[in-house]
Amino acid sequence: MANKPPADRTRSTPTVQMDTSSDTEISEFLSKVAAMPSSAEPGTRGRLIFALDATMSRQPTWDRACHLQSEMFEEAGRVGGLDIKLVYFRGFGECRSSKWFSSTGDLARVMATIDCRGGRTQIGKVLTCGINEAGKGKVHALVYVGDCMEEHIDDLCHRAGELGLLGVPVFAFQEGRDPDAERAFREIARLTNGAFCRFDSGSARELGDLLKAVAAFASGGKKALTALEKSGGKGARLLLEQLK
Repeated sequence: MANKPPADRTRSTPTVQMDTSSDTEISEFLSKVAAMPSSAEPGTRGRLIFALDATMSRQPTWDRACHLQSEMFEEAGRVGGLDIKLVYFRGFGECRSSKWFSSTGDLARVMATIDCRGGRTQIGKVLTCGINEAGKGKVHALVYVGDCMEEHIDDLCHRAGELGLLGVPVFAFQEGRDPDAERAFREIARLTNGAFCRFDSGSARELGDLLKAVAAFASGGKKALTALEKSGGKGARLLLEQLK
């Protein structure tokens, strides 16, 4: 089968080009979340899958994510709280998922013990994990952070379509400008009614803003995201514009 996205383009992929990672670009991305159906009921705990590419080139971003995950818990705590499941892949066919964490300390301790190892991407396994977890209980969002894609895009799109039917939006954050990754991440976001954004590899603050916004959405829906945007959250503005 040809390595290309499905022909059906009934819904364009929400995306913002972030070549220079300006404040305006982040604002545009985050604002598109507003039109998305609310995720969690107010006052309830959201469930978010936090998936990371842990292959060798990803160590700097992994180290930043170890610190930034605390901001997701903090932001979600303002609404209804958040449970996070860590999923990562590295090495030769290694893809692991953690239990559900309800506190930043526990997740941080686990992430601190993991190092990045050389290997190919395993995004398909990440999406399959999301499908399996959604079959057990509501998953309000799946965040994926990576820089490349080395799999058959048609296979990824099929699994993304299943996630979309289960109501799990994927927020795909791309570091860098790999064209194959961009094409795949955009299509995964489109098929799951999620969002795509490219961020600057040199800015931990940008990634932190985006993760906080998704955490707010997962724990409190659009209402929480709008509140974050009104308080000056750049990530929230960008998502509010993308979510249809």
